[in-house]
Parts: sequence; C-alpha cells; structure tokens
Amino acid sequence: MISIDGLGVEFGGTTLFKDISFVVNEKDRIALMGKNGAGKSTLLKILAGVKTPSHGKVSAPDDAIIAYLPQHLLSENNRTVFGEASQAFVELIAMRQEMEEMNRQLSSRTDYESPEYYDIIEKVSTLSEKVYSRGDINFDSEVEKILLGLGFERSDFQRLTSEFSGGWRMRIELAKILLQKPDLILLDEPTNHLDIESVQWLEDFLINQAKAVIVISHDRTFIDNITTRTIEVTMGRIYDYKVNYSQYLVLRDDRRRQQQKAFDEQQKMIADNQEFIERFRGTYSKTNQVQSRMRMLEKLKILEIDEVDTSHLRLRFPPAPRSGNYPVIANDVSKSYGDHLVFSDVSFTVERGEKIAFVGKNGEGKSTLVKAIMEQIEHGGSLKIGHNTQVGYFAQNEASLLDESVTVFQTIDDIAKGEIRTKIKDLLGAFMFSGDDLDKKVKTLSGGERTRLAMIKLLLEPYNLLILDEPTNHLDMRTKDILKQALMKYDGTLILVSHDRDFLDGLVTKIYEFGNKQVKQHLEGIQEFLARKKMEHLNELEAKGS
Repeated sequence: MISIDGLGVEFGGTTLFKDISFVVNEKDRIALMGKNGAGKSTLLKILAGVKTPSHGKVSAPDDAIIAYLPQHLLSENNRTVFGEASQAFVELIAMRQEMEEMNRQLSSRTDYESPEYYDIIEKVSTLSEKVYSRGDINFDSEVEKILLGLGFERSDFQRLTSEFSGGWRMRIELAKILLQKPDLILLDEPTNHLDIESVQWLEDFLINQAKAVIVISHDRTFIDNITTRTIEVTMGRIYDYKVNYSQYLVLRDDRRRQQQKAFDEQQKMIADNQEFIERFRGTYSKTNQVQSRMRMLEKLKILEIDEVDTSHLRLRFPPAPRSGNYPVIANDVSKSYGDHLVFSDVSFTVERGEKIAFVGKNGEGKSTLVKAIMEQIEHGGSLKIGHNTQVGYFAQNEASLLDESVTVFQTIDDIAKGEIRTKIKDLLGAFMFSGDDLDKKVKTLSGGERTRLAMIKLLLEPYNLLILDEPTNHLDMRTKDILKQALMKYDGTLILVSHDRDFLDGLVTKIYEFGNKQVKQHLEGIQEFLARKKMEHLNELEAKGS
C-alpha cells in the first residue's frame, strides 16, 4: 500500500539512519520501537510528509489519506470542540458542495455537445468517485460518537478548545484524525494524555476500524494489544518482525545473543592474531605471515552489537524511615471550583506500606486530591498526614523546580547518599543520560529530560510516603521497568496517579476510582479492576439495548 525505499537521514555530519526500506500493507498495525534518539519520531514525520529525508522516498497512491498525530499539540483557537473536530470533514464537505454546484450547472445548460459540458461531466464523475468512496457519512453523528469515545461529555461540545488543557486538545486532534478514516494512521505517544478508559476505547477503535497504523508508544500493554508487527530502529538500520511486542522481545534477545557470540569470537580471533604478530614481528621466517595478518586486521570490519543492554541495573530506594500506622486520613473531603463540584464526601484511610492507585477519567479530581493531601489547595473536610510521615511528591511541574544552573551529574551528586554514590553514572545511564549529557546544564535540557532527572532526584530522598502523579509519561519501557521494580521493593507507602496499566499491574493492591463526583475504594489489582469494569460496562450496554 505504502512503500518506503532506501530512506536515509543525515544532519550535522551524523547519519541517523540509512537505506531503510519496508512496505506498509492494509491491516498492518506496526509498533515502531528503539531507544531514545534512534530516529523513530523522525521516521514518522517523514512518512507523514512533514519532514524530507536526505535520501530515498516514500510512495503512496494519490488518493491515500495519511493522518499524523505528533507529540506537539494544536494551538488554541476560537472554535468549539465540536467545530474543531468537524474540521476533519472540511475537504469532503467542500467536494460535495462543488459537486452540487456543477450538477446545477449541468441541469441548466443546453450545450450538450460542447467541450465545456463534457469537461463538467468529467469533473463531476471524478469528484463523485472521491466522495462516494468515503461512504454516506452523517457528519454530526460521527463527530459525536468519536468525541464521546475519547472521554468528552456532550456538555463539552460547545465549549471553546482554548478552555481545555493540552491533553484534552490532543484528544480533539486525535478525534479529527479518526474521523478522516485514513488509510494510514501515524501516532506518536498517543496514550500519554489519555485516561485508562479512553486508552481502551482507542485500542478497540484501532483494532476493529483502522486500516493501517504505525505507533510509537512506551505503553507496553497498549502496543501489545493493538500491534501485529514490530519494526525496531537501531544504530541506523531497522529489523522488521511480523509479531507483536512481547514476541519481538524474545526474538530481539535471540538476535543479540547471536551478535554477542559472533562479536566474542571475532575479538578472540583478533587477540590471537595480535599475539602472533607481536611474538613473531622480528622473525625473518615469519615476515610474510606477520604482514598478511596485519593487512587482514586492518581490513577487518568490527562487528557491532545493536544496543548495550543495561536492564540488569536495579535501582533501590533508601530504607524508608518508619511512619505512623496511618500516613493519610481523609474525612468528608470535598473540593469545588466556583459552581463546579469536583468531588464530595471523600473518606479513606491509607495504611502504612500500602501501594495504591488513583484511577479514573481525566478531570475527575485525581491530581486535585493529591494537591489537597500536599496542602497546596484549600478544600472542605479533613485531611491529616500521619505521625512522622515524610512525603516525597512528584507533580506534573516537578521538572520546573530543578536548579537550572547546575549540571545533570551535579543535580544527583548533591543529594545521593550511601552506596548509590558509586553508581551515579550507571543510574543516570538507566534514565537515558550518558556521555556528554552528564555535563549539560539543566537549563539546556528538554522537558522530557528534565522530567526524568526530577524523577531520579526524588527517588533518592529517604521518604516513607511517595505520591507520584503520572510518573511514566516521559520514560521508555526499560526505564519504567527499573522504576517499577524499585517501587515494588520500596518499603514505604505509595500513592500513584497513573493510566499505565502495565506499570500498575502487580505493583498496586488497592484502587481508588474517581468518577461522578465520588471516590470509590476497590481492594484489588488493576487487571481485576479493569476486567470487572468492562463487564459492568457491557451489562450497562445490554440493559440499555433491552
């Protein structure tokens, strides 16, 4: 369907990748994998037509629709949510209007044999083919269905997009893409701003209705559920596996073992020949053999291993100081902004050592309750922090609080204590800081890099209550695994606001569900909770249909 031939990208004397070729077929659902900086987003931009490659080309049928959702969101404007989403149909509506106008001309003209008349007929025919290939669309109904699926309420439809956060504006962009029914959907980290229910809805849509999809995502469960093919970008080339992410990991490990074996054998051969050369360099009878081996080594191409796998690294928290039995006690807590009630009558007790998730749709008050616990906002009712509770808080703006005048290494070196001080470089490497990155000033870091650095800084403090608000949005899978393992071994109390199902799975044992101005407690893990919620949802649908 869409062909990528000999693609290469070079900039600043560096080759990002070269001679990449593959074909995207209908019904392909491809995960684009690779470490940060490998070129995944660049490749997606080239496929979308917003970036030009140094070499090679992308070929697609003239009528193919390729839709792209970047990480950067749309700018604010004066359209309503419904009006902005309806922009997906602007071209189609214009074609219909043009076709109707030409049909009116044909009905009023009598010059049936003129070239102009035949020209209009030909244009109508071409336009009709394009319009009817999209099917008979009820625009308003389609817009409503997509917006509701992505978590909007009907009461949101006539609100201006400028009233919404960046995450919600991203959903409007996603709605426009899905409404176009494109031949290929390109998604760069689509789940970062979606709650769990909206992610599940998007999964169903992409599996059952999308023609072809290429997605970059660090949400392991999401890509495992939707993809049937994995393309890994690494060290300037690609590996194309016709399997989902979990199966790809097995095949990738096999590939790396084979590479490591070949590399080790080559290194042994080099060492043996160098030893021979050094031993017989001055021996007249061995001169030809020595020179032959020297020429062979000069021409030898050193084998490469695709990535250094540091997954063995394990981050350990400092032992948590002992807190009281109940780090957080809430009684009849409520919060309103003007006439808007966020939640009311919220009562719960967090026991020492519990690991809890706050889940629910965006805008239902998860971060608001966290801010109330942190005494950052006023609220109704009573919220008490227990005896000797030392709170470590990772907020959405945590990265902005870093000292911009110091380096990446200094940021961690200033607070690291004990044994971890000897492993600062390994620790920074696990969070994707290595080489020259260590000497960068914080003020030069991107938003994602600052977030990762703030996470490391927070996790090195001796807290006995950690409250983390969406900590995984800018972390790749390997880093998330390291963080998850550390949190599982953490002996303090944990409250997590997260939509990442894989990250929560096996980590939390109690869930507080936010919705309908209430907070409900569930004594179960995330998989049990989601399975039960899905059954409840299906039962509701059946009841409505009866």
